[in-house]
Amino acid sequence: MNDSYKSLPGWTYTSEAFFELEKTELILKNWQLVCHISNVPNAGDFFTFEIFNKRIFVIKDQDGNIEAFNNFCSHRGTKLIDEVSGNCNGKITCPYHAWGYDFKGNLIKVPYEDQFTDLNKKDHGLQKIELEIFQGFIFVKLLESDVPSVHEQFEPYINEIEQYRLEEMKPLGRVTMRPRSVNWKQIADNYVDALHIPVAHPGLSNLVGKSYGVEVSKNNGYVHKMWGDGTNIRKDCLSNRLYDKYLPHMDHLSDDKQRYWLYYRLWPNLAFDIYPEQMDFMQFIPIDSNTTMIREIAYALPDERRETKAAQYLNWRINRQVNNEDTHLINLVQEGMNTNNFKSGPLAASEVCLIDSANKIRQAIPIARNELKPSDSEIF
Repeated sequence: MNDSYKSLPGWTYTSEAFFELEKTELILKNWQLVCHISNVPNAGDFFTFEIFNKRIFVIKDQDGNIEAFNNFCSHRGTKLIDEVSGNCNGKITCPYHAWGYDFKGNLIKVPYEDQFTDLNKKDHGLQKIELEIFQGFIFVKLLESDVPSVHEQFEPYINEIEQYRLEEMKPLGRVTMRPRSVNWKQIADNYVDALHIPVAHPGLSNLVGKSYGVEVSKNNGYVHKMWGDGTNIRKDCLSNRLYDKYLPHMDHLSDDKQRYWLYYRLWPNLAFDIYPEQMDFMQFIPIDSNTTMIREIAYALPDERRETKAAQYLNWRINRQVNNEDTHLINLVQEGMNTNNFKSGPLAASEVCLIDSANKIRQAIPIARNELKPSDSEIF
């Protein structure tokens, strides 16, 4: 079997030692999404993000700029902000000894400063994190790497994305966290698996029919794209019928996007679901080799039409069913991997995103080419 057309061996979905390599080589060296600019609209507004042992926050300063910092104090390493979001009211204050920082990360207040020898506050500001804002979304990169900017990765699709006006969107709710007892790759693989749509998702399949497609971007494959057109919807499902009935015309979208469902997976663990009336992101946060947290939140352009609200609710109903179906499936796949007997399986030539994912991982972590599980000492 050609290595380029086969899945990863089962042990890569269960090995804690392999998972440790994935942390650095796949996750932390690539861009991670924190939030949207609408989550930090005012000076002093912050939003926190945690992955593995990394704790960071983004904050808007008085000049309207957004910065990202490690979430610990320069004095004793105390976690500075212990909430998901909020406002710092003038300065960032450590809860332990009340060291204070401005919104640009400068140390501006040290109680009992005269008791410190040769303390220069300029040397003890907060540690900055590399940040990029793309289409209104705030990304950070937590380990140095040569990974291109998010904008460069999305370059083939910029014209398509821009009409959705993502940077103008507002949150429809709060970030939610959904735990799953599977390896993170199960969720990421399932997201770009097109062949299971007609088998496992009758509601979604009836919505988009045979229009569902997949492709790998032409600039090194950093983005996987999926899409489906609901213009020729099969209305044998109540939610589909009502969604088609109530979804109003969106003036900012071209005619061919009025019933278009669009999905992007940014390598390796982020998914953008973009619909005519809203969008959401799903971030697959690995916890350990058998546990993943799905981090998600929805956004939409301001639109008070009752029909839009109804369409947003019906979208949620349709996707809730899809999520339930997927949860059952990925649990079954993980159970198969946990037997420790599954080696690599063949991938169809049409499974371009799955092929690309497996090859990317084999390239980043060459020991993934081993069919049989190596010892932990061999992995490290």
